[in-house]
Amino acid sequence: MKTKRISIFFFSLFFLSIFAQEKKEKQSSVWKNYHPNFMIGVDVLNVGIGFFSDRKLFEGYVSTELKPKLHLVADVGFEKNIYKKNGYDVSVNGSFLKVGSYYMLIADPENRFNGFYVGGKLAGSFYNQHFFAVPVRGIIIGDYSVSYPASNQSAFWVEGVLGARIQLFSSPFYIDANFQPKYMVYTTKQDKIQPMIVPSFGESASAFGTGFSWSIAYKF
Repeated sequence: MKTKRISIFFFSLFFLSIFAQEKKEKQSSVWKNYHPNFMIGVDVLNVGIGFFSDRKLFEGYVSTELKPKLHLVADVGFEKNIYKKNGYDVSVNGSFLKVGSYYMLIADPENRFNGFYVGGKLAGSFYNQHFFAVPVRGIIIGDYSVSYPASNQSAFWVEGVLGARIQLFSSPFYIDANFQPKYMVYTTKQDKIQPMIVPSFGESASAFGTGFSWSIAYKF
């Protein structure tokens, strides 16, 4: 009986080692065929809109093709914004980070970086929030507002990406435009008050949001 248990133990270790080796070889084969390549882009649309609105958004990204059609991407940025609706007066400013990947659904045969893509990202924002006015409905004296001191907050959401990219003539520059449906997963609250606006996500009174970017990118 003891010999049987020992045999089972060693056979288990043997098969586990084979499985681990196959997994390691599969992962190494992906990186073995990887050739360093990077694309850096800046969202010029939202920067331009910032000159005519209260929303000041600066966002850039870096991506790399891990293997044909599959790209890894990371976005980083900063936003300053105010919210004045329905008696609320809120100011926010802070940074955000998004990490994910996308897949080229349709690629140009002559340039695989041109085409249509779809993907997803995990995103988070760490920002400063200041409630200058929060509406409160009183029983006797009617409606009035209260203020709260500035505080640090955070929020996390998932973000889909549907976009297209095209090279500018024969240069290393590309135009990259995409649409971003978003879903808020978690957000901190100050005194149980739902944040009115979150950097990069937008108005957070609803769990769903959308975004759009139009970027100029440079491929190394």
